[in-house]
Amino acid sequence: MQQDFASRIGQQNVRSSEPQRNSFHFSTLKFPEFHPRRGLLLSAVGFSAAAMIVSLLFSGSSVDASVPVTQEEWLKAQQLQTRASEPFSKVILQSGDAAATALGRLGFPFTEVMRMSEASKKVYSLKQVNAGHAFTREDERDTTHVWYDIDSTSRLHLHTGEDGIWLAELAPRIVSIRQVQASGTIEDSLFSAALDAGMDERTTMNLIDIFSWDVDFARDLRTGDRFSVLYEELFDDEGHLRTTKILAAEFVNQGETYKAVRYELTNGNEEYFTPEGRSLRKTYLKSPVKFSRISSRFSASRKHPVLGYTRAHRGVDYAASSGTPIRAIGDGTVVLSNWKGGYGRFVEVRHTNSAHSTAYAHLQKYGRGIKRGARVKQGQIIGYVGMSGLATGPHLHFEFRVRGRAVNPLNVKHSPAKPVPKQKMAQFIETTSPLIEQLSAPLLAMAWE
Repeated sequence: MQQDFASRIGQQNVRSSEPQRNSFHFSTLKFPEFHPRRGLLLSAVGFSAAAMIVSLLFSGSSVDASVPVTQEEWLKAQQLQTRASEPFSKVILQSGDAAATALGRLGFPFTEVMRMSEASKKVYSLKQVNAGHAFTREDERDTTHVWYDIDSTSRLHLHTGEDGIWLAELAPRIVSIRQVQASGTIEDSLFSAALDAGMDERTTMNLIDIFSWDVDFARDLRTGDRFSVLYEELFDDEGHLRTTKILAAEFVNQGETYKAVRYELTNGNEEYFTPEGRSLRKTYLKSPVKFSRISSRFSASRKHPVLGYTRAHRGVDYAASSGTPIRAIGDGTVVLSNWKGGYGRFVEVRHTNSAHSTAYAHLQKYGRGIKRGARVKQGQIIGYVGMSGLATGPHLHFEFRVRGRAVNPLNVKHSPAKPVPKQKMAQFIETTSPLIEQLSAPLLAMAWE
């Protein structure tokens, strides 16, 4: 999947040219609470660990302490050992499946499914189940348990009580965290360098989002650009990686260094700031398309590729694969969402200051809920790259207008959001300085707590 994705986005300067500084630091790993039924497993794990150490001592081979022992390995082994003696079965929902379908596969008759559905209504409706999520059944002597994994942090627990009545509750899932440090140098594409550094796609996407106000990833990347990232990986209780969270990052683009650190504001929102407390968030994103190249620039005269004659080109064309998501570069309201002559499928957004608007043309299709009058947030998907209207290939024609007059989008200045409040600066520095120091410190071999 990563190779397919990387080949789809293509030519974005990135891959590590020097030995990769990739290390894993498990300083925040949270282990599940001890359970008596896992005692035998823990004994076995202890014996296996001792045997491995003895083997290493007498084998004459060196030990590479930087080789990661993945969360999945020990969690999945633990799950299998724990469940080996339990009568349980599991069904993963397929596309189009309803809860009744999955529960039927677990052996429940339709009348029983109706009782379960009624019992669960107060805590979680079984109408909300999604493909890819699982139902698990476990039968004990006098009780039947059914779990549905809602997300990485919670699950629905259904079980029979007295007289066979079904009861329902929401149960927390154990979340395990490990901290990871990675870095790379750009040669080919950002994704290939990030992959070499051990980062998955979602973390690379998050890195792009953090710096997308300052770096245009469609045109600014160069060979030799560098990145360093300190992030957390969150695993569920079955050892599956559910999400990642970047704590601090550095990106060096064309010799200019950008740094970001995550900080929670008093309203509970988490945003990224420079080490000096300036917000990285700005009024507008630098590009409406994350992965593309500029195929045509703003110009007073350009020969039209379809019509053949010369006329003004009032925007910037971003060449990208059909179906590439298009983002609103700022908050605003949709004032047009329809077919507009040679522009094909067209969206216009009037931004919150009313003086600015942006236009997006040649769309393959519109984003969900994008219609006249709809409110959109910065970064929201408003459509997908296509070649509707007069176009020779898939691309986005993007315009930036000031009081109705088109200006060069590449020259627009972007005002930053509010910085960390002065009264919070001492707390900000105390909280974020260790993350900045860890980001720039020499990488360590993995450490467990």
